[in-house]
Amino acid sequence: MSAEAASAPITAVDSGGRHDYSLIALIIGVVGIGIAAVGLAKGLSEGDSRPLLGWLLGFSIWLSVAIGMLFLLMLFYLFNAGWSGIVRRQLEHALSVFKWLGLIFLPLLAIAWVYHRDPGILWSWLNPDKVLPGGETVGQDVLYEKKHGYLNKGFFTVRVVLFFGIWIGLSEILRRASFRMDEDGDPKWYGVARKTSAVGIILCAMATTFAAIDWFKSLEYHWFSTMYGVWFFAESMRAGLAVTVLLCLLLQWKGYLRGIYNDAHSYTLGCLMLAFTVFWAYISFCQYFLVYSANIPEETFWYVIRELDADGSKNSWWLISMGLVFGHFLIPFLLLLWYKNKSGLRIVLVASWIFVFHISDIYWNILPGKIPGENILGFAVRQFTVAIWDVSMFVGVGGIFAWSFLKSARKARPIPIRDPHILESLYHHE
Repeated sequence: MSAEAASAPITAVDSGGRHDYSLIALIIGVVGIGIAAVGLAKGLSEGDSRPLLGWLLGFSIWLSVAIGMLFLLMLFYLFNAGWSGIVRRQLEHALSVFKWLGLIFLPLLAIAWVYHRDPGILWSWLNPDKVLPGGETVGQDVLYEKKHGYLNKGFFTVRVVLFFGIWIGLSEILRRASFRMDEDGDPKWYGVARKTSAVGIILCAMATTFAAIDWFKSLEYHWFSTMYGVWFFAESMRAGLAVTVLLCLLLQWKGYLRGIYNDAHSYTLGCLMLAFTVFWAYISFCQYFLVYSANIPEETFWYVIRELDADGSKNSWWLISMGLVFGHFLIPFLLLLWYKNKSGLRIVLVASWIFVFHISDIYWNILPGKIPGENILGFAVRQFTVAIWDVSMFVGVGGIFAWSFLKSARKARPIPIRDPHILESLYHHE
């Protein structure tokens, strides 16, 4: 082991120096979310759902990153991946963000309970009196009647608490086990983490699936899809891997992982990025193919509004759709086939590319929708736009994510020095 590798674990990340990066991140986070909150208030006063969608977009982008990291951490434990010890510690710090994400989601939940003017301003099914395109109300809709047992305010609230309870609970158990092993060196904590992961990966899969259905899919509650939860899992894994790669390389550049995190770790993460790129494409295509081949109006409309306006002409979402096919699959797939693209500056570019198109995919799944319009169909399609509320929320939640990571990183060493596999991780090679 190099001298740098031997000394680096002694110092916690962001433990001092000329700049308090955690404070800077917190300020950015508070300001960004504050601006988005102004948009939220404006949207409620004007009856405009667009600022609320901006809040949901910014929240969802970083939620998916955190979920991907949680799945990744549990998979490392389940497969007893000895090489991953160095990477696991960074994931453990990042997962401290879940409790803050829960607080950030609260305003959207509160609107359903206290905004009596239109509790269904974001999720239309929360307001049975809301008029749908075509003239009938939600309460008169036969599909709503069939789904009312699931799509109702009380059960929705219970599920929100349950989802965050699972994510926060699993994260804190895994973090505690790892940090306690640093303190006393007892290998039983590794066993605790593995057993927790065995049960937790099932609970997390269920929570992630139903959260995707509740928060994203139910924006158009008429739509049916049995693969939507798997899409969100695949998308979260891609986002989590991309941010993990960027985070580890940043810590290496700043000196905290210098001489510890090497090209072999980067290469292995790159291989996982390639695998989940293919998996995302498989799931996304299968969902489209099944809807296309069945040709049922209650299913096909979801894809139609992501290609055509009410008059049958191509809309702005068609370009985003093509961007996802080529930019989110084909280009990263081809780039990650090459060994040299899985390390150094090249993997930084690939990971950044994937994260940018991850944002596009979240937009593509959340923002399109039917809005009142004066035409024969009675609706228009909400087009692709990037609002100031979207940007401020993305930056704000990202700031909270960074602050939470740095706050946690101050309390523990950059690597798990007493992990049973730490030497295997330090000397990992292709």
